Amino acid sequence: MTSTPDPTPAPAPRREPALAEAQRAHWQQTYRSHPGMYGEQPSAPARHAARAFAAAGAREVLELGAGHGRDALHFARTGFSVLATDFSPTGLGQLRTTAAAQGLAERVRTTVHDVRAPLPLPDASVDAVFAHMLLCMALSTPEVEALVTEVRRVLRPGGTFVYTVRHTGDAHYGAGTGHGDDIWEHGGFAVHFFPRELVDRLAEGWHLAEVHAFEEGDLPRRLWRITQEIPR
Repeated sequence: MTSTPDPTPAPAPRREPALAEAQRAHWQQTYRSHPGMYGEQPSAPARHAARAFAAAGAREVLELGAGHGRDALHFARTGFSVLATDFSPTGLGQLRTTAAAQGLAERVRTTVHDVRAPLPLPDASVDAVFAHMLLCMALSTPEVEALVTEVRRVLRPGGTFVYTVRHTGDAHYGAGTGHGDDIWEHGGFAVHFFPRELVDRLAEGWHLAEVHAFEEGDLPRRLWRITQEIPR
């Protein structure tokens, strides 16, 4: 699916589409140059999410920003049916190849999708949604808010949403090129660093089960893992 303009753009609307397209191209090239760049092992947040989804009785999982699929494949191996989306056809192509090689092709479907557009799913059609560092990409606050509204739309009653974001306590916050709205570009990657107040606002109307602080990578990156649920 192609991206559509946000109906309530941030104060610098001309800059945001250019940044979004630059980031799309950057990720495409990154996946081409570094196939399987995150390795085969699932992320720690995905392992947590799989346990949370299983405890809630979930069967179908939507992953946003799946990339080359290390986490989507973990969900499939754990027994879930997975719809993996990303705006990089290259990353999803690598995911399909690996899924076929591991005998998981029947459990994993892929769709090229930019989360600035509405999710390509009917209302109340999935049990759980997972997004590792997708919401903290080069998305404006209105775009993030619209995406969380879409996540709520496609989740069934009692559904669980687990996502992670880098926050304003991260060492890269304020470093590199600023694009406004707490978005900073460093090393070619633009990141929207979340203040805690944004996490709380995105959870309004949900049951906020957990905000867990953790670190990842060599810097290390400082993140929150958020688990929130739709009341039954």
